[in-house]
Amino acid sequence: MEGIDIAALSTSMSTSNLLTDVSFALCKMAMEDMEVNSEGLRKIMEQSVTPHIGQNIDISV
Repeated sequence: MEGIDIAALSTSMSTSNLLTDVSFALCKMAMEDMEVNSEGLRKIMEQSVTPHIGQNIDISV
């Protein structure tokens, strides 16, 4: 009967927990960046809107 290597199991679990924590941190950073970028895009789009342009056409022949 083989014994369980507690040290290896502990190391493996710690590594797994660390990788999970790092993954969550990266996802959080990416989400924050997307939020900032989308806010900037929204502001740019609001500034580019000129409702009076295109309503009247002057045609002279």
